[in-house]
Amino acid sequence: MTATPSRRSVLAALASLASLGPAATGTGWAAAPAGRRVRIVALGDSLTAGYGLSPGDAFPVRLEAALKAKGHHVEVINAGVSGDTSDQGLARLDWSTPEDADAAIVEFGANDALRGLPPATTRAALDEIVGRLAARMPVLLTGMRAPRNMGEAYANAYDPLFREVAEKHGALYDPFFLEGVVLDPRLNQPDGIHPNRAGVDLIVGRILPMVEDLIGRALARRP
Repeated sequence: MTATPSRRSVLAALASLASLGPAATGTGWAAAPAGRRVRIVALGDSLTAGYGLSPGDAFPVRLEAALKAKGHHVEVINAGVSGDTSDQGLARLDWSTPEDADAAIVEFGANDALRGLPPATTRAALDEIVGRLAARMPVLLTGMRAPRNMGEAYANAYDPLFREVAEKHGALYDPFFLEGVVLDPRLNQPDGIHPNRAGVDLIVGRILPMVEDLIGRALARRP
């Protein structure tokens, strides 16, 4: 495993990501009826955990608030651990996912690429995570993009794997978790890497239709 790069090298590596294409949106949703709370577990790394933010500003908390504002009876569980790679997320999958969870959002991959892990390693871990979760509940897999300083061959192997894993297991798919946020100083903390509250809110607003679709799938599974 290679050493974690410096802040300067990370920022340089991310520079080419800002102009890459827009993310897809969900196709529809159904509000959760009163009294039937939907429990969504958000499994991921620092982008999920809320690194550098107050607890109330983390992605799962802001997402739950946005969903409740739209009339959904939900709980979003923060199962993010800062620094986790995909294989580390796999190692803690069982104890990080409550037995009564109705749906899952899976967000890994940034640390894999920044550490130069082989895309095949990331693919294998995400394939098992999504496959095991999808056997129990609907899943939304969020994508990441490789830093362009890793080279074209690395990016060509890394970037498509998220979509391919999602398609294999019938999961919903968000092409790029940081779409619209990466490299914008107004939306990031001083490290230039992790979103601030405004950045988190932009992510939440963009991904909300897909999460509503996820809720609809979870409700459709209920007897």
